[in-house]
Order: sequence, then C-alpha cells, then structure tokens
Amino acid sequence: MSENAVFPGDKLASIEEYEAGFNTFDDGDMVRAATVGESVLDKETRTASIKHPKMLSIPRVGDIVIGTVAAVMSSMIAVSIDYINGKPTTSKVECVCSTRNMRIRNVALVNDIVTLKIISHLNGTIHAVIDEPHLGVLYTKCRKCGGKVITMRDAIKCTECSWIDERKLSTNFGHMDFINLSD
Repeated sequence: MSENAVFPGDKLASIEEYEAGFNTFDDGDMVRAATVGESVLDKETRTASIKHPKMLSIPRVGDIVIGTVAAVMSSMIAVSIDYINGKPTTSKVECVCSTRNMRIRNVALVNDIVTLKIISHLNGTIHAVIDEPHLGVLYTKCRKCGGKVITMRDAIKCTECSWIDERKLSTNFGHMDFINLSD
C-alpha cells in the first residue's frame, strides 16, 4: 500500500477544510474514512474521498435503499443494504432505522425485505427512516408457518394458516420481484 493508505475510521481532514466525498463520512468534527483504500484530497472541490480498488457503495443522504432486516430491537431495526437507488451493492453495509414513534407493534421482522430512505450519517452509523407511504416492507412471509401472505388493509394474512400480522407495508408491497435478490 502507498503512504496515503487509510483504514475505516481514520481521520482525513477537519470539516472546516474539506467535505465528505466517496467512501467517507462526516462525524460532526472530522471527515473520516469509511473503507480501506487511498485517501484523495481534492483541493479544487474541497472534498476528501477514498479510492478503493473495489468501490464500496455507501448510501448518501436522500438515497432510497432496499435491504434485508438483520435485527429487530425494541425501538429500531438494523438493515443490511442490498440495493442503493435501484442498483445492486455487494458491500453489505448496514443502516439503522428508528421505529420508536410508530404505532405498529411489528414494523418489520428479521428477513423481511424493506425499502428505507437515508437521512443521516452520524458517528459512523447510517440512519434511515421508514415513515413515508412508499417506504416499508416490500416482501415478507408468515412468521408462524413461513407461507405466502396477502394484504388486508394495513395487515398481512397468511394464505396457508390464516395468521394475521401487522407490518409497516410499502405502497409497493407485492408489486416487485425479489427472486434474484441474492444474486
């Protein structure tokens, strides 16, 4: 590696000097590396970036992501990002989404496929929201028997065991094909 080699979390510049560019994030005080690579400080545009041989995809604020729910906690979910603005990514970056102010008991469960909107990068964590109508669960299965589900107003019903469950469904629920998601 060269003398410009950096690792995730390394300081690149202060936010007064440079803005966060590709594969970097702003921690509120410094611009830091989000991946392994070579640091590039562009003096013309005043951006700090990381050049990586295999470009990792880090979503930016405002991006729409699709991913698989990896963990469910009492007031948030963790999502492994599979698509950023419709383009597949192999970086397996995770984001967290607060579910604290939602009136639905089960916003999403582990292995549900959800769509989220990125709202910030804070302290090295990517934060997202799920509160808009087009955001929410895109695909899920029955949590009792694993069967296919259909929508019933704001809930889902299993076609095999008739279990009814609550989820924060996207307006696109059931309209997308996720068979090739693991490719």
